[in-house]
Amino acid sequence: MNVNLGPVFDRFVAELLKSGLYQSQSEILREGLRLLKERQELKDIRLAGLRREIAVGSEQADRGQFVDGPQAFAKIRRRSAHRKRAKG
Repeated sequence: MNVNLGPVFDRFVAELLKSGLYQSQSEILREGLRLLKERQELKDIRLAGLRREIAVGSEQADRGQFVDGPQAFAKIRRRSAHRKRAKG
């Protein structure tokens, strides 16, 4: 595989090699790809969790188990204002 990284990444790879942290360009590329793979897996896990939470919320709404949005936010604002006054 022949990859053109461009001058910024070429310098970065050269610095990493010079530092002794990595022994080859391939090692650096593998590490970068491993990190990208790990990040993608975390995104996938988070997305799956979000989808589960949305499904639960949707089922609750279908059963009529939900709160009125404006009322809920008004309650949160009142509590926040009360806490601020208590601290002041």
